[in-house]
Amino acid sequence: MTLPLRQGLCCNLTPRFLRFMMHHYVLNLSGLSCSRCVNKLEAALNESLNDIIIHSITTTQLEVSSTSPLAAIYPIISQLGYTASETLHFSLTGLSCGKCVAKLTQQLEQYDELSIIHLDKLSLIVSRSNPNINIADIVTHAGYKATPHTDDTLRDHGDLQADLASTIESKQSHDRALTSPAPQINTQDHTTIENDRSVQLLIQGMTCASCVSSVEQALKQVDGVTHASVNLAEQSAMISIKNDKDAAALLIPAIEEAGYQAEIVIDLSSSQATQQQRLIDHQRHQKKNTIIALSLGAPLMLWGVLGGNMIIRNPQDQVVWGVIGLACLWLLATVGRDFFVNAAKALKHKRATMDTLVALGTGAAWFYSTLVVIKPDWFPIQSRHVYFEASAMIIGLISLGHFIEAKAKSRTNQSLQALMTLQPQHAVAIIDGKDTVLSIAEITLGMTLRIKPGEKIPVDAYVTQGESYIDESMLTGEPIAISKQQGDTVSAGTLNRNGSLVVVTTGVGADTKLSRIITMVRQAQSSKPAIAKLADSISAVFVPVVVVIALASAMLWFFFGPEPQASYMLVVATTVLIIACPCALGLATPLSITVGVGKAAQAGILIKDADALQKLSKVKAVVFDKTGTLTIGKPTVQRVFLFGLSEPELATLVVPLEHRSEHPLAKAVTQYWERIDTAVDVERFENIQGKGVSGDILGKSVLIASLNHIQSIGIETSSIKPALKHSRRLASTPVIVVVNGQIQAVIAIADEIKPEAKQAIDALTANGIHTVMLTGDNQHVANTVAEQIGVAQTIAEVLPDEKANHIKQLKAQYGSVAMVGDGINDAPALAVADVGIAMGSGSDVAIESASMTLLNSNPNAINYAIELSRATVKNIKQNLFGAFVYNSLGIPIAAGALYPLFGFLLSPVFAGAAMALSSITVVTNANRLRRFKSKH
Repeated sequence: MTLPLRQGLCCNLTPRFLRFMMHHYVLNLSGLSCSRCVNKLEAALNESLNDIIIHSITTTQLEVSSTSPLAAIYPIISQLGYTASETLHFSLTGLSCGKCVAKLTQQLEQYDELSIIHLDKLSLIVSRSNPNINIADIVTHAGYKATPHTDDTLRDHGDLQADLASTIESKQSHDRALTSPAPQINTQDHTTIENDRSVQLLIQGMTCASCVSSVEQALKQVDGVTHASVNLAEQSAMISIKNDKDAAALLIPAIEEAGYQAEIVIDLSSSQATQQQRLIDHQRHQKKNTIIALSLGAPLMLWGVLGGNMIIRNPQDQVVWGVIGLACLWLLATVGRDFFVNAAKALKHKRATMDTLVALGTGAAWFYSTLVVIKPDWFPIQSRHVYFEASAMIIGLISLGHFIEAKAKSRTNQSLQALMTLQPQHAVAIIDGKDTVLSIAEITLGMTLRIKPGEKIPVDAYVTQGESYIDESMLTGEPIAISKQQGDTVSAGTLNRNGSLVVVTTGVGADTKLSRIITMVRQAQSSKPAIAKLADSISAVFVPVVVVIALASAMLWFFFGPEPQASYMLVVATTVLIIACPCALGLATPLSITVGVGKAAQAGILIKDADALQKLSKVKAVVFDKTGTLTIGKPTVQRVFLFGLSEPELATLVVPLEHRSEHPLAKAVTQYWERIDTAVDVERFENIQGKGVSGDILGKSVLIASLNHIQSIGIETSSIKPALKHSRRLASTPVIVVVNGQIQAVIAIADEIKPEAKQAIDALTANGIHTVMLTGDNQHVANTVAEQIGVAQTIAEVLPDEKANHIKQLKAQYGSVAMVGDGINDAPALAVADVGIAMGSGSDVAIESASMTLLNSNPNAINYAIELSRATVKNIKQNLFGAFVYNSLGIPIAAGALYPLFGFLLSPVFAGAAMALSSITVVTNANRLRRFKSKH
């Protein structure tokens, strides 16, 4: 397609030759307010550059081709009082955490001509108003590497097809930051660390904490693996691998070498379905095993309890108990087969697990009983007791425990399962003007879909036609439906209430917000808090120590115990092996984390790792940024105080200047007077960085600035004191308008306080948490807002690079501190805080630097998250305490510690029941978190 030309070229240059000779530039413009501005700029460009081709020009964008460098175009635009900028995209390498992102942010913010649009560990989008600034050099100087995606301003005429992809990417960039892998925040300089990628595995064959330890050790020995976390409850592992290592292909062989089976998770939905089906199959298998084992074991046990003969006295007893022994052998070979197979695998790999204990205990009881049946003469009459019922009952009771445990586990992950079922499996695509039903796998980027009332949104998209209310409660926890119209974005899994919409897809498959939330929840559930390290340390040596204790106890009873010594030796050894329960240790932490993280996700709180959940439970102070956190984040004009000029006259002078500024307060002014015709030229425009703007309009010198700047240049302000006082009462920031050296107006601009802010502060205060507001706004406005919502401490007029230092001071004073923010300037403070909490509506950099994100941007969720974290950590401690106490008391009792005092020796059957009960108790206690409700 031939682009329209505004200016002719020398006839001896062919268009084909010019195509390869010319540069193509797309520039963003600001300061142009009308068609006269556009015509003025067009004339100046044509007059100054003979070879320029102007393809299109509006008040906001310029698209031209020229052999001249970009540096020759910028001065022409700036001389007219307008501002030009270009948007550049880079791929980043070397950033490994939120600290790295914050460091690079600080480096870029040192340049006034740069404005960060998006920045995370993998990509950078920046607006540059000075072509002489080399962004790649700045990134290199910070210790990282930047590679241009595409040269966004130096494109040839045929390279315009990326526009749709670029639009889609910009819509996705914010959502990606919500669920990026959890940053490990520390104080080291990560200039040499490469980006890691995450791999998730489903694992089969793990039964206890010792299995977890074995799998983690096997994974960590693979070259290129930087982190491995195994979750017994989920039967999964989350592994971080260096990007330059092809370690993924070595993970499964490493796990198989350790004696387990594994598969890489490619599609979350299918993997969740696979796990759920395996859990159902496991329940059925254990139920069947329980019925078979107890059908044999229970009658034998009842026979012994009722006084039936269980001692081999004659050949008839040998025949009867021989048949029973064969039946028990069949039971061990079928129902108990998994215990022995897994124990053999563990022995092959020189380790011991729970299956080792069960196999040794039941095998020893059966072998001893069989030996008594075959060769009774080898034993004194008192030692001819058989224990076949112990083998059968132990297998039955442990199978019963596994059945109940599996049933309870299926409830712990209901929140994640609910998320997985949100996305519909089909969508209606508009193809050649006709509605066509397609499976969700057939939907691609840029496709047009029709969403009918009552239907779920199948993918991420933006609305091109129609209006409706969308229920986003399943993602954000916010019960109020949100109005959506043309240009608004919608997310997969949300519900279209009443209107019909036509949308264009911006994210499909794993690239939807819903999929990224699910990924983040899975990663958090697979992570481990610091509190789990003690359990991991004990689990690594637990089973070998128990085997040693069992052998030592058996020897003590054999050499020093009463008659029948052989029987007592067998009972004690078997009971010690059976009663020890590494299952409870292995399940104590992951089950609670799974429920807690899932419960948080239901409330619209995304937690990036379990360690953040534990740290949040210890928080003593919460620090809030003001704008966008406690306030809505959209400043509006509250009142205009006039001192001579009429409002239309004032608007004519103010709006053309403010149109050229990108400051949020300037936008509030232009929106306030958007219906007033202000199409006038501006001469000698100047942007006074951080203080205001000035210029000549209609022959008058106009200055719009902050009160501090007005006073610093010597302008008398005593006449406007009543207006300033009234502005403070409105919690407004005063913007002063000076015309020809005289103050003509005070514009009071305020950011409305969120309705939930006071309730959130009150709830935190009731929980004994100190609240702080840390803001760059002036002290009067900050104090007014703090008084209205009850914040205990206010720190105002803080520069962005000073916020992190204030966080450090507060940490020294209060210990553990959480920081809540939403802007790029909050990123360093979020990284320094013990727990960084980002608002879901905030900037990508803030979300990337935080360890927790509030999808609904509701400050009330902070107190809910803190109370949930406390409940989760308390639940973990209860589980660990119960597991430790159970093993600490159970093993000595099983070894016969109570026999000298009370003549009591625990039966192996009761040991099996106690072992099963310990796991059931841990699982049941973890599931109590599902009923958690905030107190405030």
